[in-house]
Parts: sequence; C-alpha cells; structure tokens
Amino acid sequence: MSNTKTQYKNILVNSLVNLGDVVLTTSAIALLKKAYPKARITMLVRPVVREAVENNPVIDKVLIFDYKAKENSLGKMWSMAKEIRRRKFDLAISFDRKSRPAILCWLAGVPVRVGPDRVFDDKPSKVTWLYTHTVNIAHDLANTLQAETYQEIVRQFAGIDGHEVPVMARIPKTAEKKAEELLAGLPKGRKRIALCVKGTFALKTWPKEYFAVVVRELYKKYHGAFFVVGAPNDREYADEVIAACEKAMGIEPGNQQEKILNFCGRTSLLDLAALFYRSDLLVTVDTGATHIAATTGVKMVTMYGCTSPKRWHPYNDNARVLSYEPECCPCKIGPEDCPSWPKPDCLWQVTPDMVLEKCYELMD
Repeated sequence: MSNTKTQYKNILVNSLVNLGDVVLTTSAIALLKKAYPKARITMLVRPVVREAVENNPVIDKVLIFDYKAKENSLGKMWSMAKEIRRRKFDLAISFDRKSRPAILCWLAGVPVRVGPDRVFDDKPSKVTWLYTHTVNIAHDLANTLQAETYQEIVRQFAGIDGHEVPVMARIPKTAEKKAEELLAGLPKGRKRIALCVKGTFALKTWPKEYFAVVVRELYKKYHGAFFVVGAPNDREYADEVIAACEKAMGIEPGNQQEKILNFCGRTSLLDLAALFYRSDLLVTVDTGATHIAATTGVKMVTMYGCTSPKRWHPYNDNARVLSYEPECCPCKIGPEDCPSWPKPDCLWQVTPDMVLEKCYELMD
C-alpha cells in the first residue's frame, strides 16, 4: 500500500480519545507532514484536548467535535459531517478506530478514508467497512509503544519509513507568565520538583504513603521545593498526599515557607507544559500529563501500575520508568476485582527505594 505518488493536499486526521493518546498521535502527524509536505492538515478532536493541538507546529487547523458518548447526538453528527464535506478533504486518517469519525467521513464523502484494523485491542470491528483503505497492524500491541502503532498507520499507507516524536503546541507568553506566577510561591534557589499523584483510575494511582517517603528523602537530599499538578477533581486527593508528605518531612502546619503547593485545577495544558520546562524533576504516575511532560524533556520518573511501559513509555531521553508487571498486567479490571486489592501488587511492589534510585540517577 504505497500512496506517496498521490500528493494529497487537504488531509483530515482524527483522534477522539484522551489527552495522552492525542499527544502521542502528533508523532504520526509529524510523519504524515514529511510524507505530504504540501498538504494542509486538520485535526478533529474533543474539546478537552484542544490546547495540545491548537497552534501546534505539525497541525494547520483544528476541528472540535463536542459530544457525549451516551447522548442522542444525531444533530451534532449531521452538522459536523456537513462541515467536513464543506472543507473538501481529499484524505481522512483515523487514529482511534471509533465509529463516530468513520461515519462522519463516510457521510461527508471524503474520497480516501484510512484506518487501522487494530489500534487499542485485538477485537475485530465493523468500523473498517467504512474505510476505503484498512491498514493491517501486524505487531504485538501490548509490547509496542503506542506512538509507534499510530506511526505505523502512516508508514504503511504512505509507503514511507522513519520515526518521529510527539509534538506539543507552542507555549504562548501567557502560559509562560502563569507558570512563573505559580512558581513564585516556592522558596527561591531550590530544586523544583513536580509531583503528579493521581491516575485516571485507582490501579494507576501510586500509594500516598510511598509518595511521602520519596518526598521526604528528596527534601533531605536536595532541599527540594515541591508542587503537585493535576486536574480540578484531583485537588482533594492531592491535598491528602500533600498532608502525608509534609508530615513525613517534619514540616509544621503553619510553615508556609516549606509548604508543598497544590496546582491541581489551576493550570491549562499549556501552563502545565510551561511548568515542566521550569522543573528540575517530575515524579509521576502514568497519566496524560506524563506525555505532555515528555515533550518538554524534563527529567522524570514514572510509576506504572495496571498499564505497561512497554506500551506507554514516555518519549523522552530523560525519562525513567518503573513497573512490577505481574502476570495479570496489563489489565482493565476494576480495583475491587483485583486479586491483591486493596494493596495491588502492580503498585505496591514498585517501592519508594526503587523510585528514589531513579531520581538520584537523574539528579546526580
């Protein structure tokens, strides 16, 4: 399947998935831009990830599709299909194998519609019937970096070789200013250490007791200044982790000078990237912020639970990862169904000493 002879001019790519995946797909879009350097590339995404792709060096235009999976959205579907038709794309590439974008591009009459036969799992899907070109992903999904799976779609369709890395949107001055304002609350002249303490679900969230040990030792060794990042609904849990860390550090409740700052819900995606550029170290669970951080080159240590770094390792030479990976990993079960719950092996067997060893390796 080689399509380099056809020089597509107006390309739509879609990824109606979560933040981390959208950031990773930008590596495939960078490869697409090399294959078709004269093409205009538009990306269809959900509103929550908009900032990661607007004003992005590899993306020319962004289309926002705002819908909820369980609502009756036929009107929104038809309206978006008409908008896609109006823009006269000559090629559409799907990175998510979801039915909505496939139906949209079929309704819009995009002449060449490309998608993978597998991308997140091995289950067959009738969605491929809506593609004009189905790319066969032959490699083992669980043991291949997800960004490589996205790039393989482009490599096979365009008939090219090569590898690219994820690309974050350009950081505007407003985000730079916001990051500086937030960091002004930290003690001056210290190592700035960022913490991301809560995953999107319980089997990705490293124990708060373990965070307390790591923060205590980093505080002793580097006299670090700490802050926590995350989504608005992470704020309450982050306060609990902060309380445990400050107790372990021996910080009195009224000591504002040494207090760990909670930035959860106070940053946009671009503010977050600007913070990582200004950090000396990030200690994080596997989450979307991990992949944003990776684009900045910050030194980072990521602890994996029910997911595997074989698939989700950050694209960053300064990244170190830790995973216990029992036989049941990776898994998609609820925490109560985990045989070792409430102390799941995949998380509790990744110890503070293991994390500290990686931190020291990076910091020293």
